[in-house]
Amino acid sequence: MKSMESTSFNKRVIRQLELEDNQAIASIIRSCLKEFGADKPGTVYYDESTDHLFELFSEKKSIYFVAEIDGKVMGGGGLYPSEGLPQDTCELVKMYLLPEARHTGTGAALMNKCLEAAKELGFKQVYLESMPELKRAIFVYEKFNFIYLQAPMGNTGHHGCSVWMKKTL
Repeated sequence: MKSMESTSFNKRVIRQLELEDNQAIASIIRSCLKEFGADKPGTVYYDESTDHLFELFSEKKSIYFVAEIDGKVMGGGGLYPSEGLPQDTCELVKMYLLPEARHTGTGAALMNKCLEAAKELGFKQVYLESMPELKRAIFVYEKFNFIYLQAPMGNTGHHGCSVWMKKTL
């Protein structure tokens, strides 16, 4: 009888952002946007806050999660009570994964963690902005039952985004 080979699984951790993650996450965000040709003005690529996420997410009712595989930061995503949104709505922001973390379930784990946190923070809806260049991300949002909007909500300052979606929790 043939023996079964043992398979080792990568250790995935979804944890809260720490100060020392700032540089790694900013680099991941910018490399992902560049990869898809979405490194244009009016996006988080040019936001100064992208380099200071720990400080940004110390804001009340905001949270950012980091995805690690085998101890390496592979991406992240968070929630933010963006200006002009209804009080019961937060924005899903800065959700990006390195190519080697895609198609591993890491994105789904990160999304589930964000949606769970949104409920815990008392939000009833999650809003997001994206770009047509990020087709794979949009596909994932559709799978999580985000619906398309005809116009942006709030005042995020990301005039380079032309896809707007929201999900009721």
